[in-house]
Amino acid sequence: MDRLTLERHQVWLYLAAIVVGLALGSTWPGIGSHLEALLWPVLAALLYATFVQVPLLHIRDAFGDRRFVLAVMTGNFLLIPLVIWFILQWLPADPALQLGVLLVLLVPCTDWFITFAQLGRGNTARAVAVTPLNLLAQLLLLPVYLWLMLPAADFNAALRIEDMLPAALTLIGVPLLVAVFTEYWIEAKPARAIWRERLGWWPVPLLAVVVFLIAGAQVGTVRHAAPLLLTVLPVFAGFLLVAALIARLLTRVLRLPMTSGRTLAFSLGTRNSFVVLPFALALPAGWEATAVIIVFQSLVELFGMVLYLWWLPNRLFSEVSIAVIKRNPS
Repeated sequence: MDRLTLERHQVWLYLAAIVVGLALGSTWPGIGSHLEALLWPVLAALLYATFVQVPLLHIRDAFGDRRFVLAVMTGNFLLIPLVIWFILQWLPADPALQLGVLLVLLVPCTDWFITFAQLGRGNTARAVAVTPLNLLAQLLLLPVYLWLMLPAADFNAALRIEDMLPAALTLIGVPLLVAVFTEYWIEAKPARAIWRERLGWWPVPLLAVVVFLIAGAQVGTVRHAAPLLLTVLPVFAGFLLVAALIARLLTRVLRLPMTSGRTLAFSLGTRNSFVVLPFALALPAGWEATAVIIVFQSLVELFGMVLYLWWLPNRLFSEVSIAVIKRNPS
């Protein structure tokens, strides 16, 4: 089996990991603390393997196609946040639910969206080039968006600096720094490129281990959060539809090529669930449902990508639709 096949079918691996984790946690309730102890190092390894795939040393390459960069930045950091702010007005007044939705939907994906862009006949080179810019922008803007959109009481109660700073430094800062040094080491000699390819196999199995550990350690929270998951299911499914339509609009306005339009749609539709997961896991007691909602969104998204892989290249960004745009630019 090659890596592309593994990534195409990864959702089934995650579902199996969740089922096994829930069964284990239900059978041996006392095992939760042991699973939680394993979660942090596995999550750090996952983020390191993910960051190594991002061309962190080549952020200037993102600006090779300025219209595409404009579309990605406008979509991910202006239009999508406006959509999420509108969604927030209709969500139940449950702080953990609202924070989970904000955390996961405000940050664009920097890893598997490249795979789906490739599978969906997008421009893989553009996808790779824009990932470091997306990562940097989301890390800088996420605190601002949360401050603007969350009620002040919830923001202050949940996002305490004494909880968030250690999580950010340990699970984001350290893996990111090590990934930068790894990229320097790999690029020093062409023969070392094989190590990036080998590390590229890690994210899917490591994420499966992460969701297994969360499911096993948070059995009670998962059961309690079931009604919340039903509430956000149409929100996450509707988000995928709206994101694709926004990409279609930006493609027409900026007259992007067909392949760039598809890549844009995958960028807007996929979210960086496990990059924000450390923040959710570092929340104080009473906010456990936030992490469950983030994991749930990633599952909904992966099933949505199955639809994207058919709908985007064959309907929304087909050869015919692009030809119509060129004949009717207004």
